[in-house]
Amino acid sequence: MTPKEVIALAKENGAKILDLRFLDFPGIWQHTSYPISELTEDCFKEGFGFDGSSIRGWQAINESDMLLMPQADTAFMDPFRAVPTLCLICNIQDPVTGSDYTRDPRNIAKKSIAYLQSTGIADTCFCGPEAEFFVFDDVRYDSNEHEAFYHVDSIEGAWNTGTYEEPNLGHKLRYKEGYFPCSPSDTLMDIRTEMVLRMIEAGIDVECHHHEVSTGGQCEIDMRFSPLVEMGDKLMKYKYIIKNVAAQHGKSATFMPKPIWNDNGSGMHTHMSLWKDGQPLFAGDGYAGLSETALHAIGGVLKHARAVCAFTNPSTNSYKRLVPGFEAPVNLAMSQRNRSASVRIPVYSPSPKAKRFEFRCPDPSANGYLAFSALLMAALDGIQNKIDPGKPLDVNIYDLDPETAAGIPKTPGTLEEALTALQDDHAFLLKGDVFTQDVVDTWIDYKMENEVNALKLRPHPYEFSMYYDI
Repeated sequence: MTPKEVIALAKENGAKILDLRFLDFPGIWQHTSYPISELTEDCFKEGFGFDGSSIRGWQAINESDMLLMPQADTAFMDPFRAVPTLCLICNIQDPVTGSDYTRDPRNIAKKSIAYLQSTGIADTCFCGPEAEFFVFDDVRYDSNEHEAFYHVDSIEGAWNTGTYEEPNLGHKLRYKEGYFPCSPSDTLMDIRTEMVLRMIEAGIDVECHHHEVSTGGQCEIDMRFSPLVEMGDKLMKYKYIIKNVAAQHGKSATFMPKPIWNDNGSGMHTHMSLWKDGQPLFAGDGYAGLSETALHAIGGVLKHARAVCAFTNPSTNSYKRLVPGFEAPVNLAMSQRNRSASVRIPVYSPSPKAKRFEFRCPDPSANGYLAFSALLMAALDGIQNKIDPGKPLDVNIYDLDPETAAGIPKTPGTLEEALTALQDDHAFLLKGDVFTQDVVDTWIDYKMENEVNALKLRPHPYEFSMYYDI
């Protein structure tokens, strides 16, 4: 879509407001709005000024002036506003140098594709994230100097079998038995369908939707794969639509990986494949029908997985999901069809176009642009250095004897471990100036100060159960 076509789209839909969107460093969509009269062909070249020092992890106050540069090919009508509103996703630019901002996640994603193309290995990277989420009927939480608590509730929750609901109609989902049940156990069918229809209107190709394993409102809506930067855009629209449809129904949607203890958390299993000149590069005659290129890409992902987790699993809560016993892929190994391995090779279709690997570690708290870019850079490093992925583990890894299981590398156990791994292993991310040293350092510093250390300082509610009577 060209700027002229965007203006025509706005007129066709009677748009009265222009909404500009961009992603901050941790991964929350930000926006600012203008009368539609500000939408001109010149604005795509000149941009819109804003205060970059007020965005988390970005500019110092003495370097605060930044530019929002609307991207014409991202235009869509907001499906939730009472007044017709045209949305445009923006790149961030430095007004002094005119260069793209190095800490802009979308810019990092664009640079990862430019680097991919510069290597000659491929020209396109397709990504297909499967972002799971919870929909709750009530959520309350607080944390201050003298108290801390959280409370989530869902009419589906197994804990509500004995609740007086005037009346309680039963059909609650047992723990770990939420995968694929029909209504009335699945109470969210109509809401998910509405989410899907809104996504389609916003330009997202959707494959399917269903209830997920956990009790208490866990769901999944699958998007069809797209090129990396485009999928980063779609993931943000996906989260926006899910949260707003839920809110319109008096419910609350969250992409927090582990909001419920002792049941499955939400993952974002990410499928990836490389193509060149319209042809898939991952089909071959090797293990699971993979090419040597694909196997080396997997080797790179497994080698750098602990560092990559700092971007694909970027919250302290992420590592409450990455524990054994809840289908979480904590074992850094590859296997076909096998969901207990961190890298799975799907075998649904014999078509060469369907050949891909699935990295099962990520969760939906991730900043998609950064997560997909880090995963691609690890795969490219594997291809360039012909990294052997090791022997496949075509067994239920969770059932291995302790001695054998101990020899399999594991994902980090905490966000701090992941950040330490990133500190020690990030040269592969710096290739092509995709992730700059400043980006890596700022990410580590921000996460340590604002998340890891902030959590360490606070008493945990469960500590009172364990220690109050000491």
